[in-house]
Amino acid sequence: METTPLLRGQCQCGTVHYQVEDSFEYALNCHCSQCRRATGAAFKTFAGIPRQRLQLIQGKDNLLIVGQPESAHDVRCQHCGSLLYSIVREGAYAHVTLGTLTDTPSIRPSAHIFVGSKAPWFTITDDLPQHDEFG
Repeated sequence: METTPLLRGQCQCGTVHYQVEDSFEYALNCHCSQCRRATGAAFKTFAGIPRQRLQLIQGKDNLLIVGQPESAHDVRCQHCGSLLYSIVREGAYAHVTLGTLTDTPSIRPSAHIFVGSKAPWFTITDDLPQHDEFG
């Protein structure tokens, strides 16, 4: 029986560690204003996976939950502030910020989303499809 590889990830200060299956269903670059504010960058690169395929392995008592704990929220380290992942789609999916992975995922971003509200000072220079909204 073949098993799915596990990827490791962590916050900047090393307090919070997680592992996630390398079976992401999609990966995108989101340019919406909320993702820009959450990351402090022009866009957030993330990969989506059913929530149960992600597991915290260290630092559970050091999380900062921003948003609605039962449904949609961001999960950060309360010490360094790193945005590790977001819980979305009524709590069913995790959007893992690819920059917090220690290991390299097999997936790559396939498109830019919410480019209708992207930062005016940023120019997209790759050939990935661009969508004004999600999808």
